[in-house]
This record gives sequence, C-alpha cells and structure tokens, in this order.
Amino acid sequence: MTGQDAANTAKAFGDALPLTGVILTKVDGDARGGAALSVKHITGKPIKFLGVGEKTDALEPFHPDRVASRILGMGDVLSLIEDLQRNVDTQKAEKLAKKFKEKKGFDLEDFREQLGQMQNMGGMMGMMNKLPGMNNLPDDVKDKVDDKMFKQMEAIINSMTMKERQRPELIKGSRKKRIAAGSGTQVQDVNRLLKQFTQMQKMMKKMQKGGMRGMMRNMQGMMGGMGGGGFGGPFGR
Repeated sequence: MTGQDAANTAKAFGDALPLTGVILTKVDGDARGGAALSVKHITGKPIKFLGVGEKTDALEPFHPDRVASRILGMGDVLSLIEDLQRNVDTQKAEKLAKKFKEKKGFDLEDFREQLGQMQNMGGMMGMMNKLPGMNNLPDDVKDKVDDKMFKQMEAIINSMTMKERQRPELIKGSRKKRIAAGSGTQVQDVNRLLKQFTQMQKMMKKMQKGGMRGMMRNMQGMMGGMGGGGFGGPFGR
C-alpha cells in the first residue's frame, strides 16, 4: 500500500466511522512518513501508534518528531534503543556475551535467537530505517534487504536438532535433505545458510580479537559491500 492508498483508506474509514485516532502499519520506508502527514491532514485525527512488525503486539507509540527525523534521513535512534530494551532478553544477551568472553564460539542456536529478536523489532529494514543516513542508500540496495530471507533462515534452523545447531559441521548430505524437507526449502537453501553462517562466525571471531574497534571495522566493511549492489557481509545472496 502506497502513502496515497493509506491516506485514502483512512479517509474512507473516517467518513464511515467516528474515529478517535489512527494506527499506521508497515512503517518500513519513506512512503510511510508521507502517509503519516497525509492521514493526519485528511482525517483530522491523531496518529496513536505505528505498526513496526507483523505481530499484533508490534506497535510503538507515535512520536511526530521521531517520524520527521526519519523522513529527513536523521534516523530514529531513540526508538531503536526502546526496541532493544523491549525485545532483547537480557539473560540471553549476558549468556551470549559470556560465551564470547570465554571464546566458546557463536553457534546456529545463537543465530536463531538473534534472528527472532530482529523480527520482533520490525525486521532488518525496520531497524535500518531507524539508523541515520539509511534513507540515502540506493533503491537497488534496499531491494536486496528482504526480511522473508531471514524468516526462511529461521525456518531452516528450526528444522535442525539442537546437536546440529551446536555443531553445524555434522550437517552433511542426508541431514541437509531432512532439514530442507522439514523447512519447506531446497538443499541449496540449506547450503546457502551454512555458508552465510560460516562467514558470520569468521566475523564474530574478528570482533572478539579486535574488540569494539574491530567490530566497527567489520560493520563498516559490511555496509561498504552493500553499496556494490548486494550485501558484502554474511547475508549476501
């Protein structure tokens, strides 16, 4: 639904019902910012909440100044911090940090939990839209950020046994076929996930060695790779 479609839909409801406010869903791009302005102008009703995900509880209060900041390309770091506070399980985060500190490695179960938290925060695009400068990315780069791909990854990992998640090197021919069948995917999708995960493991090891500076260098490398028409990091297609 485009921004104009959202405005027209809101007007139709406003004409038929005594609305007291509006909930604007799928806030995942600049069009949503334009829709926010149009809906308020056309209906005369305040926007109460923004939908930032597919679940019914994926709502956040509407802050006009933050939406204006997104439209201007300045990001919305405050909302991103609030998302993190709401969705990140502190106990699991501490457990993962302890694993890194003890150099026990990053496994597929850790990856699955991170994917789930990301989906709860509106997906990769929802998070990117709240970072400063992200609206300046070329459209062909934005098009490559497909949250369906991350849902597929999660489905594939869910089809693995706990032992396989903890020891991905065990996943060979027959196991790959079983995992693909259980997740409704193809063996090549399983191979792609394992390859991407291996790349992520290497990145995590570099972060462990380099600390915060190493992490920032790796993140900059990933973002630099995106400018070339695709993800240079572990999510490359």
